[in-house]
Amino acid sequence: MNFPITTFIERFNFIMFLLFALMYFYQMIYMFIAFKAKRTFKRMNKKIKYNKIGVIIAARNEEVVIGQLINSINAQNYPNELIDIFVVADNCTDQTAMVAKREGAIVKERFNTELVGKGFALDFMLKFIEKEYSYRNYDGFLVLDADNLLDKNYIAEMNRTFNEGYRVITSYRNSKNYDQNWISAGYGLWFLHEAEYLNLPRMTLKNSCAISGTGFLVKADVFRENGGWIHHLLTEDIEFSVSQILKGEKIGYCRNAVLYDEQPITFKQSWHQRLRWAKGFYQVISNYGKRLMGGILFKKGNRFSCYDMAMTLMPAMLITCFSIAVNSSFYVAAIFGFIDEKNIILVTTMSIIKSFVWYYSILFIVGVITTITEWNRIHSSGWKKIMYTFTFPIFMFTYIPIAIVALFKKVEWKPIPHTVAKSIDEILENVKN
Repeated sequence: MNFPITTFIERFNFIMFLLFALMYFYQMIYMFIAFKAKRTFKRMNKKIKYNKIGVIIAARNEEVVIGQLINSINAQNYPNELIDIFVVADNCTDQTAMVAKREGAIVKERFNTELVGKGFALDFMLKFIEKEYSYRNYDGFLVLDADNLLDKNYIAEMNRTFNEGYRVITSYRNSKNYDQNWISAGYGLWFLHEAEYLNLPRMTLKNSCAISGTGFLVKADVFRENGGWIHHLLTEDIEFSVSQILKGEKIGYCRNAVLYDEQPITFKQSWHQRLRWAKGFYQVISNYGKRLMGGILFKKGNRFSCYDMAMTLMPAMLITCFSIAVNSSFYVAAIFGFIDEKNIILVTTMSIIKSFVWYYSILFIVGVITTITEWNRIHSSGWKKIMYTFTFPIFMFTYIPIAIVALFKKVEWKPIPHTVAKSIDEILENVKN
């Protein structure tokens, strides 16, 4: 080499940061587009066409929370006769089915310990609906999780966007328990950022958005064409998004349809959930990566959406893991005497610290901007909102060990218990306070 190893280490870490910044620079542009879209957004005042909506809820041992969700659906500012609620009680050992029936839902119980996961439960219910009610009786199906709560105008707002011609629509994902601790706030802040600073600019630019777990409306024709729900990887939401984008579908976003979601509060729960997400991302990369790259190179009219989804799936964690592996190799080489150059451990450590500061600063800015612009929609005290902007980057950094473990560990779907049994009125009262 023409320069010492310590210089190589510093340059390597800088190049990794620069590569990361170049790949995701477009998301900085997204933020400016979002600022403008927030200021100029106008609701369409077209004549309203009311569509028949089937609400599908996959629930596993959710007796504590599912009643509140169904109540929030029944309280919608939308013709009640145009909403049917279907609950699949999936491998339940509690009173989920009984509670859902009591609140007026159409309930079907499923018991299958081999085909486990939300995707299998959704497909089970869709096949039941097609057999007993027929897709033809519905314009669209709204997919929710049992721990969700809906703002009273949620379905009406989703219906507005549905009438604009979108066949798949996602919504604004808020949190029921943002203020519980730094973990629930970390989730909540990311979902707010994802809604307003990823999906809103995508929608503004007429690119495809992406669904995220729950709160999405799908035209009945899509399920008819697919033959039900056919996505069974560990992250069935991302798989569905990628598959639809590859078909040329443009997923829409309805920012006025507000959904409240419960987030994990213990690191153990969070570890298991995000381990599944990380493994699921790797599965989607394995199954769809080549087709996404082909879409970027050859798919006219949808290239940028394919690139956007590829960036969502691949580079961030892979670059981070590669950087950690290279830096660790220098530590090992120095400790065992394979490298004689002085101060290599100190230089490597300082280089890693610099990288940490860079990444922390970017994530902190993202958290601050999202917190400020969504301030009135976050149900938490002011000092907690401020404090959690500082812990948000730490929460995001915990993805690193999770992503590394997910590379090597077999991961199975595990349910996360939900215990925040609040009504929508209680949630909105907290927002006001």
